[in-house]
Amino acid sequence: MNAPSPSPFIPTEQRPGSPPYRALWAVLLLGWVASYADRTLTGPVVTWMIHNHVGFIGQASAPNALGGLVGSLFFTGYMLTQYPGGRLGDRFGHREMIVISLLWAGVLTVVSGLVTGLIAFVAARVLTGLGEGVFYSNDRTLILTHTPPARRTLGLGVVISGLSIGATVGLVCTSLLIDWGETLGLGQNSWRVPFVVFAVGSLIIASVCWWFFRGRLGGPLKLGAPLPRLLAVSLPLLVAVVVLFVVSDELRWPTWGTAIGSGVLALIVISVIVAKLRRTPERSTLLGRDIVIIYIAYIAILWNLWFFNFWSVAIIQDATKSTLLAAALTAAFNAGAGIIGFPAGGWLADWALRRGYGRKGLLVSFTVVYSLLVFVFAVQTSAGGRPSLVTLGFLLFVSGLFFNALQPIAQGMTGDLVPDAQRGSAFGLLNLISEIGAVASPVVSGVLRDATGSWAAGTWVAGGIMLVSGLMYLFVRERRPQLVPA
Repeated sequence: MNAPSPSPFIPTEQRPGSPPYRALWAVLLLGWVASYADRTLTGPVVTWMIHNHVGFIGQASAPNALGGLVGSLFFTGYMLTQYPGGRLGDRFGHREMIVISLLWAGVLTVVSGLVTGLIAFVAARVLTGLGEGVFYSNDRTLILTHTPPARRTLGLGVVISGLSIGATVGLVCTSLLIDWGETLGLGQNSWRVPFVVFAVGSLIIASVCWWFFRGRLGGPLKLGAPLPRLLAVSLPLLVAVVVLFVVSDELRWPTWGTAIGSGVLALIVISVIVAKLRRTPERSTLLGRDIVIIYIAYIAILWNLWFFNFWSVAIIQDATKSTLLAAALTAAFNAGAGIIGFPAGGWLADWALRRGYGRKGLLVSFTVVYSLLVFVFAVQTSAGGRPSLVTLGFLLFVSGLFFNALQPIAQGMTGDLVPDAQRGSAFGLLNLISEIGAVASPVVSGVLRDATGSWAAGTWVAGGIMLVSGLMYLFVRERRPQLVPA
């Protein structure tokens, strides 16, 4: 098979009426902030319910297991609409899917804060995830379509830094808003306040996106066509996930059992999608050799993302014997690195393209360096001594810089491997397949911790999987865009 030829691009400056691409970045960054704040607030709310023994989670017989199950199923819903959302964007418009995603998330976040029963709460959160799942593929596609090729990877990095900002807002503001609810005399219902406030924020940002897209990016939006299609896709998936929850709750499955169920559901969806694609002309691009390597290698990124997001506080607390607050603040260095790492990786990738080097070298080297830093972290946390919080915080921050920097590089390479009209589908497949790592990582790592009595095994596995992905990237034949002055 011959190496792909450079993909043709229409310079943004030559498109009549094209908006300033940096303004588009700012609008989409706000979308990431809203989307990630909405999904992050579930954890602090569930923790508050458990601590105060209130609500349908706090009063359950096994509240921690139930709270973790709710979070896992939200994530399952988010995973399952990745490809359908990108596909609908390719067909009906990526602008439309962005606005629908934000409106959907805002409405369902309000519903999440108003429901009174456990099943209704789970259904509302799963539906929220199903709607938010369509954001990623359409956001990535809009950036690549409307940004000059010489600045595209930077745009991918700058915009997705909203993920780190939104996660921080969700973690910090949720507790403050619950406290505010208590001062208002809401008592046991104070947990509902952050859902309502964050929902209003999402709806405002959805309105900003609608105004910007309508006025400066293509004219009137047609939401009527894709919305029923998204509903038709989401409702069967909602039923499947809620049934999984009811069965696992009634049978008292362990967390890993539910994760296996989520993984099986994801594999069924992936198998159906791949089988359909094999019968279409798009199979040569969406299922081409190089892009499939990236799909599979990207599993390692989601594995590591959710290994550290889920377990880093526990790892630090075990290793240092520190307080929960001190461990949480130390772990925050890893997430905070994204605010710098995402745009830095994008800028370096674009610089390499302008110099004629390509991006693959950066992707491979950053992946290897990150893997080595994870191995150092494993040694520090498994050694006989007690590592300092400063040392672990420094390792998490530096490794986080490389980890976040490599993501927009891989995304930029993915977008350039397919025609413009198929980018939404490509990013949807990328995130759908790679989310297998997110589903498996917390469970496998927890099982390894229980089996060995140490977090070392899980940490070595995370670094090893990442190192393998770096080797896989070596076999990708990069397609470089034709650059024009930005």
